[in-house]
Amino acid sequence: MKTNYLMGAAAFALLAGAAQAQELKFAPGEDAKFHWDSFEALKSTDLKGQKLTIDGSWGGIDKELFESVVAYFEAATGADVEFTGGDGFEQRVMIDIEAGSPPGIAVIPQPGLAADLAKRGKLTPLPTETEAWVKDNYAAGQSWVDLATFAGPDGNKALYGLFYKVDVKSLVWYVPENFEDGGYKVPTSMEELKALTEQIAADGGTPWCIGLGSGPATGWPATDWVEDMMLRNNTPADYDAWVSNDLKFNDPKVITAIDDFGWFARNDKFVAGGAGAVGSTDFRDSPKGLFTSPPACYMHHQASFIPSFFPDGTVVGQDADFFYMPAYADKDLGKPVLGAGTLFVITQDSPVAQAFMKFLETPIAHEIWMAQSGFLTPMKGVNPEAYADATLKKMGGILLNADTFRFDGSDLMPGAIGAGVFWTGMVDYTAGKDATVVATDIQKTWDSIK
Repeated sequence: MKTNYLMGAAAFALLAGAAQAQELKFAPGEDAKFHWDSFEALKSTDLKGQKLTIDGSWGGIDKELFESVVAYFEAATGADVEFTGGDGFEQRVMIDIEAGSPPGIAVIPQPGLAADLAKRGKLTPLPTETEAWVKDNYAAGQSWVDLATFAGPDGNKALYGLFYKVDVKSLVWYVPENFEDGGYKVPTSMEELKALTEQIAADGGTPWCIGLGSGPATGWPATDWVEDMMLRNNTPADYDAWVSNDLKFNDPKVITAIDDFGWFARNDKFVAGGAGAVGSTDFRDSPKGLFTSPPACYMHHQASFIPSFFPDGTVVGQDADFFYMPAYADKDLGKPVLGAGTLFVITQDSPVAQAFMKFLETPIAHEIWMAQSGFLTPMKGVNPEAYADATLKKMGGILLNADTFRFDGSDLMPGAIGAGVFWTGMVDYTAGKDATVVATDIQKTWDSIK
């Protein structure tokens, strides 16, 4: 009986150990594509008995994926981490902060919210050496430092956050078979993209599908176009000045960017349904023209999420693909990339919060999510082979090759502008209203809310 008991206890211990091992998505040391050395090094940090709460907007599958990353931090350090993510994050985190019970770390999708919290003294600046680390280890490193540097309550600026999980918007989608049939090549400059647009139209095809419809948010896809054109016609400093309104919305530099979007969107021969259909076509329906026979259009400008609205069964990389929306060859502006991302900030300082931020500087913290789905990183030290599929790897390559990264400008502007008159103004513009008139009206609204 005693022998049976001991055997049962031993079996239970083995099962318990197996269960614990299963909490890690990938067994440490077993797959060479991961930087397991960064995981092993983390074990020197003893955080047993310390608890960390993280809050953010990720719910559903993203919550599960992030928790699969957190599991490695817990396994290496002994810390207890709870992620309370999901809908209503912005309201929830503000309530918790005002009540004096903030999470240790907040995962913020809008840099503007982080800037406001920093100004009010609600965030802890990161160690001074973190700025140099980001510059050295992120592609377009200075861009990421700039995006996470805010003024504190004393007016002095400091780095307050680290970007993790990034989205790319500077993409043009197409069907490779259609390009092959037409004898078209992927353009590598804006000049080539415009020449391809003209060539497709001359051949009797329609180059673009563009749709701005999005219910109450109608117009927002055009803001992405204009932001991309701002980065391809002007310096990053000009873009930043525009976002903060130090460069007025009706400045000639902005007008040029709007009209560069109009070169594509306001030509009946260039857009499926004609220019008049741009404002009323739902953005979710607009890429479907890529897949008709014959194709209703050959190209579609949209962010990395748009395959969710492709026909069922579409395989990205085969049935549909994308290329980087190129920069002008005759302008010395490098390869700018427009996108968005999530910013990790410390809302309640502690050794475990500081340690988790350091964990985000390790390759393994990125590679675990890379190897699953929906994750892109500008970190140069990761193994690109860790990406789950060729599509993610290709998007990750766009980030790694970027000279400049800039956050979606409309998301950084005051809501009345970026989620208001900028949207409606672009609808008016595609309907034929003059760019200068539209931009001046937007500037008048901005002046009225200052």
